[in-house]
Amino acid sequence: MRRDDAIRIRHMIEAAEAVQRFLAGRRRGDLDADEILRFALVRAVEIIGEAAAKLGVETRAALPSIPWAAMVAMRNRLIHAYFDIDHDILWKTVADEIPALLSSLRSISLDE
Repeated sequence: MRRDDAIRIRHMIEAAEAVQRFLAGRRRGDLDADEILRFALVRAVEIIGEAAAKLGVETRAALPSIPWAAMVAMRNRLIHAYFDIDHDILWKTVADEIPALLSSLRSISLDE
């Protein structure tokens, strides 16, 4: 794996771990009530999508079970339509999809 790709995957892991810390003890209603939580989660998901977008084609092709395109699309939606974020979709992403993604990312050999 290219060194830059290994670094980006590490960034994705760090952001996904941050999501899990941010969610500890939280419920869906907290997302609506807590602006800081909302900003933190949006930013972490943006980082994951940005890193995914910058990965080399070879790395993404070698790991087809990871939804690279969906992560990039989510990042683009958050960045470009920041004024119209669906909190239910954001919550489903961080609560249901990020844990599985984190597990997949942790299983990748980052040897260079």
